[in-house]
Amino acid sequence: MSEKIRVLLTYRGLSEKHVQRIREVSTRITLDIAADKEKVLDAVKDAEVIFGGFNRDMFLASKKLKWVHVASAGVEAYLFPEFVNSQVILTNSSGVHRIPISEMAIAMMLMLAKRLHRFMRFQLEGKWSRLLSDELAGKTVGILGLGDIGTETAWKAKCFGMRVLALNRRTKHRPTYVDEILGVEDLNYFLGELDYLVITVPLTKETRHMIGEKELKLMKPTAYIVNVSRGAVIDNAALTKALKEGWIAGAGLDVFEQEPLPEGSELWKLENVIITPHVSGGTPHYAERAVEIFCRNLARYLDGKPLINVVDKTTGY
Repeated sequence: MSEKIRVLLTYRGLSEKHVQRIREVSTRITLDIAADKEKVLDAVKDAEVIFGGFNRDMFLASKKLKWVHVASAGVEAYLFPEFVNSQVILTNSSGVHRIPISEMAIAMMLMLAKRLHRFMRFQLEGKWSRLLSDELAGKTVGILGLGDIGTETAWKAKCFGMRVLALNRRTKHRPTYVDEILGVEDLNYFLGELDYLVITVPLTKETRHMIGEKELKLMKPTAYIVNVSRGAVIDNAALTKALKEGWIAGAGLDVFEQEPLPEGSELWKLENVIITPHVSGGTPHYAERAVEIFCRNLARYLDGKPLINVVDKTTGY
């Protein structure tokens, strides 16, 4: 009988039901559940697979590691040099956020169009004031990054009767609900067309400050930005200036360059800004979905099949 494959579970969101679901994938695996730092460093020595978070110390302590599957979609925290330069495969849980984050993006667009953020302020002030609301139908939305979240957001936006443009770094088949897919060389044209910009790209060296002062000035003064990706994709200082001086009409922001957003940030007081504390990916179904993605991959790994959601460690996505 061949030696069992040791799988180390470091994802802290797992219940006994989730552990049992992983165990049922195959009798060829042995599960180790991480408890504290010392035990993790000991357990990782014989682990061939990790599901969950890990760090440099764990990686350096490992001796048999071949594959890491993280429970998140973002992987920037794990791309330290020793790991990037190794042969260990990295996969992520891309897809787990598809529904909650796309819903948040649509919710923010609706809030901005219907001026709900302004009406909430009036309510807190006990003030009966009317504003003219707008419609999403007929407006142009640009999806910056057509991954799982961007694709789902595009589909939902089309359901509201919007014109949908997408900008993606990699060539991708155009879904019927996307009117046009553009490349990075078309960024200036893309931004100038939009009534709403929804940012769903991962944070990489190429996307850091992808939207800065120059790009913000290319947008319509009536346009809105919704960022549900990573704060540093936008130059936050330039964004604050743009919102104060009216280069754009407003923004819905779930992510920021510095988190938590400092108490002294001017963004807190701007009436044309919606702020949520990096919660767009929150859902009671998160762990269940992450486990299902991992189990599907684990079955493929055991069968010697290509894994899904493989991350290019040099590009970060």
